[in-house]
Amino acid sequence: MNLTLDIGNTAVKWATFEGRALVESGVWSIPHPALAGTPPCREGMADAVERGILCASGDMAKVQPWIESFNFQFSIFNSSMPLPIKLDYKTPETLGADRVADACGAASLHPGEACLVIDAGTCITVDFIDAKGVYHGGAIMPGLKMNLQALHTFTAKLPLIDIEGVEKAPVLGRSTEESILAGTLGATLLALAGYVALYKEKAPGLHVLLTGGDADRLIASGATGWEHVPHLTLIGLNEILILKNEN
Repeated sequence: MNLTLDIGNTAVKWATFEGRALVESGVWSIPHPALAGTPPCREGMADAVERGILCASGDMAKVQPWIESFNFQFSIFNSSMPLPIKLDYKTPETLGADRVADACGAASLHPGEACLVIDAGTCITVDFIDAKGVYHGGAIMPGLKMNLQALHTFTAKLPLIDIEGVEKAPVLGRSTEESILAGTLGATLLALAGYVALYKEKAPGLHVLLTGGDADRLIASGATGWEHVPHLTLIGLNEILILKNEN
């Protein structure tokens, strides 16, 4: 059994796999009391898990005691490891591990087909993988929470909206709070739809995959026709771990 970890800025996502079949998964916000002790996925897993891999865009020190509690070594993913895709990126050493893992996951789900991955997390990333399995890069933009924080921080009177309490955005804002949500979510959706349209011109038949913590919120607010893959990063990490074990 493989254990995969995606350590982000605001959450830790984990999943276990038997081969390529997902067995169990979970998410914890940071900080979370489970990370200081024995998380549920740790129970009974010491003998079942044979190997693990993690990628960290956030502070790995916050989960280091948990990682060290396992009786096997974790591989810490970086772009110099053998990959099931090829990278065509000017600065691979600066490329986020989660972006690479997303691309590997997309290529494994749709081999031989072009994919565009939208990962709606703390930041929103858009990444293109062609039909030959070559990753070409993409775009990084502020996530929903970051946009809302910026509006509050850089203005004198606009309130800070807690995105966690928002399921979907109004199209027409009839109050200041609703107008902020309509603008933030609306602008994000329009930007993403624009990227999708541009890449579909380059690659007809393009698969658009949506993942990340705000994916459900984007779907509820109008994102349609995109394949929602909540565990895409973890699927990609598992593919990388399988390849590493084969070599």
